[in-house]
Amino acid sequence: MFFKRKKKSFGSDGPTTVQLKPLNYPPKILVGWGEAIGGNTDLRDWFLESEDYKELGMTVHALLLKDDARDWLMKNGYAHLMAMINGAEGNKEAIHWLEKSKFEVLKHIALAGDRDQDSLEWLKQNNHFEFAMIAERIRVLKDQIEDTHNDVHSINLD
Repeated sequence: MFFKRKKKSFGSDGPTTVQLKPLNYPPKILVGWGEAIGGNTDLRDWFLESEDYKELGMTVHALLLKDDARDWLMKNGYAHLMAMINGAEGNKEAIHWLEKSKFEVLKHIALAGDRDQDSLEWLKQNNHFEFAMIAERIRVLKDQIEDTHNDVHSINLD
């Protein structure tokens, strides 16, 4: 069981009134994003400094439980990425919102990041190989965070 976090609400009106921005990325950017999620801080920082891909760097920080990055995503038109993160953390409301809002790929990334093997297979069968890799990186990162939080020998730096 993963530790409890404050969860953003994804009610019937959607997570926010901010206009959602499109998520269209070339494959090499998606691979780089996966690497950043996997711990490549140079790539993460490059995304953060980029005018075109800042949201991907902020998503990495949000996955690392940084509330300021989570707030930034919600306020800057990337509530769908925040819903994906919340879904990967087991928030069923976020999964439902993604499904209802027709963010099928993000829904499956979230579910696969939360160990749903069927969603990982769905991503692969629908030729979303970069997203399958991203989901796997999210799962590994979540496991690392959980291990750190459960290790009595480590100091919680969050």
